[in-house]
Amino acid sequence: MNGGPSLKTRLAVQGLDGTTLLVLPGLIFMIALFIYPFVYGVADSLMPKDGGVWYENYTKFFSDQFQYGTIANTMWLALPVTIVNLAFAIPVAFRVRLMRRQRLLTTILVLPITLGTVFVADGLLTYLGPRGWFNQTLILFGILESPIKLTNNYWGVFASLLITGFPFAFLLTLSYITGIDPAIEQAAATLGANPRQRFIRVFLPLLVPGLAVTFCLSFVQAFAVFPSAVLLGAPAGPTRVISIAAYQAAFEQYDHSYGTAIALIMGMVELIVVVAVLGARSFFYRGPAGGTKG
Repeated sequence: MNGGPSLKTRLAVQGLDGTTLLVLPGLIFMIALFIYPFVYGVADSLMPKDGGVWYENYTKFFSDQFQYGTIANTMWLALPVTIVNLAFAIPVAFRVRLMRRQRLLTTILVLPITLGTVFVADGLLTYLGPRGWFNQTLILFGILESPIKLTNNYWGVFASLLITGFPFAFLLTLSYITGIDPAIEQAAATLGANPRQRFIRVFLPLLVPGLAVTFCLSFVQAFAVFPSAVLLGAPAGPTRVISIAAYQAAFEQYDHSYGTAIALIMGMVELIVVVAVLGARSFFYRGPAGGTKG
């Protein structure tokens, strides 16, 4: 007597078969290195060191201007740097895609990303300092009478984030631009569109989804600034970013719960910006993130 489909068959119908098991290593990896630490962090932030209500750490942060002001300080660094990096990456990527030695040029342009933020910050301290090459060269040619202060302030951190962030934005932008079928541009040129019209009417709509993702990733990278803000900035002043506040709470004040709460606030601010940018891209274009190359 036939008892119906076997258990294996019934599971396969539900999508649970041998192939599904291949997902398990990745799922375990995500649970171990992301989901569990995140849940643990949320729980830790809701248990204040000195007791009190569960939201005590968050109340403490937002009731102290010196603490919640770090959000504005970090925004004032991350947003301009991200916009400038994207503004430079787009024209450079458009030019590089047409060059014969594209791989060589790409390697040169992305070299700073291999140096690390600490190495770049240390180099800028020497280069942009009062006795550095930049100031001394300008004084030598009579452009300046005395050195200008470019380190231990906002501009030193800004320069560091530009150097380390541009290669990342450039690589992502280049990948989106080279993914657009050149025949689309040629067709627009055949119909009489000039370069400006081709960029605005053809390339930009196709690039907006990719540029939005590039903006989000570059912003998150810049928002997490820490070594540059300490080495090149004024960590007790205008470059006291939120990551420094989290570090000080956890490792200087030995209040791990409070530090975790600040880190979660940091992540929430990043999430708000990312959601806003990804939501805004639908106003420009709805469709695939690239062309139909090949």
